[in-house]
Amino acid sequence: MNRVLVIKLGAFGDILQSDGALRDIRAHHPHDEIVVLTTPPYARIFNRCPHVDRVIVEERFPRWRVDKLLAMRNRLQDEKFALVYDLQNSDRTAFYFKWLLPHVIWSGTAPGCALPHRAKNPKMIRTLDRLAGQLTDAGVPIHHTLKPDLRWMTDDVSQVMADAGLKEPFIVLIPGTSPRALQRRWGHYEELAQALMADGWNVVTAPGPDGTDPELPGFVLRGPKGFLNWFELAGMMSRARFVIGNDTGPTHLASHLGCQGLALYGSHMPAERTGVIRENFAAIQVDDLKDLTLEHVLEDVRQRLAQ
Repeated sequence: MNRVLVIKLGAFGDILQSDGALRDIRAHHPHDEIVVLTTPPYARIFNRCPHVDRVIVEERFPRWRVDKLLAMRNRLQDEKFALVYDLQNSDRTAFYFKWLLPHVIWSGTAPGCALPHRAKNPKMIRTLDRLAGQLTDAGVPIHHTLKPDLRWMTDDVSQVMADAGLKEPFIVLIPGTSPRALQRRWGHYEELAQALMADGWNVVTAPGPDGTDPELPGFVLRGPKGFLNWFELAGMMSRARFVIGNDTGPTHLASHLGCQGLALYGSHMPAERTGVIRENFAAIQVDDLKDLTLEHVLEDVRQRLAQ
């Protein structure tokens, strides 16, 4: 049995999209140990992932912390990895190739690696296509990379729903984003919630732990800890009739859970490139979210709900 290292440090949407690639790596190495190197926020996700055997946490220490670098180098070299799939392909992981694991077969964009991925304009192509191209260049058959399936992330939230008095069918709204990405927030979720409730739908929000999500009419699910964790959120959204959200992690989670839904995008990033668009999940993209009207979104949602 060999040990195979997969590097995926972040961000959250990219972590979710790596599911299919990990599934294909697992199938290509059925008798090897698959180890993921990731950062603390995502260790719980990879520890639960059925395609992964073990997780190593990288604390993203600065490079001037030579003591930390030496400790990480010793730990990684002691693992005696036979192969590395660098799915992060950043300057940091290229540094790892050069200084921490220079003698291991490496798949990625790091200069001089044995299994180079030579994607043209990698920042301009869809994340899923970039992953598929890299694995193809490394000789890994592609069966799942383009179709992440995150149903393994779902927890049973029946009790949480019962405590809130929520019954199916319901529509989930995701009105928040990271506080660092306020330009991605559409401003009419309150009116959308009211209109959907007038149509007879139960409307649900699940505010995050940072307390910055706007309060909306309808059902608010917080769970016993005051907010739903990723697995509880996945369990709740997997039961939704429809999900509507900004360009943020929970919206990407809904897309790759197989939920029916709609993402709302401004000009900050082409929706197609992010991978949120799936057979089940569409997007409305406009130059400025401030110009996206309630009537436009509501008409689109009503048409999709009627299908």
